[in-house]
Amino acid sequence: MSKPTAAPPSSPMTDPSASAATHAALPNTARRRFLQTAAAAAAAGAAPRLHAEDAVMAQPPTPASDTTPQRSALTQPVKLTINGHPYLLQLEPRVTLLDALREYVGLTGTKKGCDRGQCGACTVLAGGRRINACLALAVMHDGEAITTVEGLASGETLSPLQQAFIEHDAFQCGYCTPGQLCSATALLDEFKAGNASAATRDVRTRPAELTAPEIRERMSGNICRCGAYPNIVAAIAAVHTGRRTG
Repeated sequence: MSKPTAAPPSSPMTDPSASAATHAALPNTARRRFLQTAAAAAAAGAAPRLHAEDAVMAQPPTPASDTTPQRSALTQPVKLTINGHPYLLQLEPRVTLLDALREYVGLTGTKKGCDRGQCGACTVLAGGRRINACLALAVMHDGEAITTVEGLASGETLSPLQQAFIEHDAFQCGYCTPGQLCSATALLDEFKAGNASAATRDVRTRPAELTAPEIRERMSGNICRCGAYPNIVAAIAAVHTGRRTG
């Protein structure tokens, strides 16, 4: 005759009623620690899954067929003769002549004002012609001769215009002065070559005289926030006529 099988002793893991009784028997401190441990374990188990989902969502969509290799920005050699000195620069095609002069060559006399061709503070001479350096790409002037305000003087000797600007007090803060000087230098050459302006009475003929209205019209692309226009005009006129005060 078989003996009756004895039931296994109950434990909190197998007997729900025992587990509830054990949990109820725990003191408040132990019960609080038990709940904190259970919550921490649940959070630790869910964290890797959430991070993995976020990583998948953050990945950009992959094109079906991507055979074009990723290319970095390319540079190309640009040869410039700046103030009589040759330079070979490695520049990106998007670099402006203004940034090339200031950031790559270190000639900071040319100023960045509006950076959109409105103030004239960045005026330089390219092949003898005045341009706004902020609107010109350096690669467009490959092989050209560039003159900045640093190249107007001959060693320690100022150019006649530079000296006239000092004598006539043709500046205040001086920020626009480099562009004013380069523009005025080209102005005198343009008038000497017989180029007319919008102020010339008959643009079909050579302007007879470099009058104050002619100077103001020809310098209209250069803004002076300080308002030194009368003195600038006087300085240019003095150099043109040779009647400097000094």
